[in-house]
Amino acid sequence: MLGIALLGLLAARNVSANLAAAGMEIDFSFLWQEAGFDVSESLIGYSPRDTYARVLLVGILNTLAAAALILVLASGIGLFVGIAMTSSNWLVRTLARTYVELLRNLPKLLIVIALYVAMVRSLPHIRSAWTSPFGAMLSNRGLVLPWPIIEQGGQALAMAACLWLAGAFLWLRAARLHQDRTGERRPVFLPVVAAAASLYAALDLTGTLHVTWSVPKLAGFNVTGGVSLSLQFTALVVALSVYHGGQIGAIVRGGIIATSHGQREAAQALGLDWLKTMRLIVLPQALRVITPPLGNQYSNLLKNTSIALAIGYSDLLSVVSTSVNQTFRPIELMVLVAAFFLIANLLISALVNWCDHAFRLKAR
Repeated sequence: MLGIALLGLLAARNVSANLAAAGMEIDFSFLWQEAGFDVSESLIGYSPRDTYARVLLVGILNTLAAAALILVLASGIGLFVGIAMTSSNWLVRTLARTYVELLRNLPKLLIVIALYVAMVRSLPHIRSAWTSPFGAMLSNRGLVLPWPIIEQGGQALAMAACLWLAGAFLWLRAARLHQDRTGERRPVFLPVVAAAASLYAALDLTGTLHVTWSVPKLAGFNVTGGVSLSLQFTALVVALSVYHGGQIGAIVRGGIIATSHGQREAAQALGLDWLKTMRLIVLPQALRVITPPLGNQYSNLLKNTSIALAIGYSDLLSVVSTSVNQTFRPIELMVLVAAFFLIANLLISALVNWCDHAFRLKAR
């Protein structure tokens, strides 16, 4: 570590000396200057008159939003595919293995670009958009989904959500302790859902909370209402979800295979069906095996969002690329990008290590 620190110091001095010879120096004051360029989409308010610091924040939030959605979708796909790969049904097992072998041996950039081009060419015009029974609309301009709007009682809803989370945690802990003492398994899912529904009904019936749905509607040559997801965002999320879903599926399969087959035979002897055997016996033991490689896959997932630059999605790297062309400050901007990915991946690593410690077998 001392050698790495000395190497970093030497590199920093070398860069500083070369910049000084060119009449330049490391300076981050440009972050408070006017950016002067627009972005295709933003989760927060932004205009070209805002600073470079704000446009970098826009890029960071766009990157995190895409990565969070991809993580959830890829984990669900991977869990389903991994279980299917260990199925006793030949057709299901073969289809799952074909999916994994195909997806993980194709370049992810090729998948993203091919999907984006296919969506641009095949999706209908906005006036002929595909509409689902729930009000979602898909066209060559993107995906528009219905969205709830809290017109009254937002603070009360936030307090109720915090109370519900605390109660759910305490009930889960009490149910686990009761099972350890007596062997009796108390219901968890239904009471937690019932508590959430009861809190929401109480807020609604007392008039404290008023929530309406904004449903997409065609108005002229555009769509009003709902929340709009650009075609670039949709293509990125779908492509990386199916790509990393295949990677995670292989990891889940390895964890299931690592579980002793005798565990499943014992569950069948006790009369447990396949779903309970997988949920209560196999997957909890497989988590101890799949957690470390799963963390590595999540880190790769976050970094792979940078390929969004190829299809024009305004992620962090896209914003930084434009900022470099305008400010001629590549070193400062790349340092900020490296710091963001380093901090984000260290947080992922810390969370995975915590989960690995929590799932570890402990001597009693």
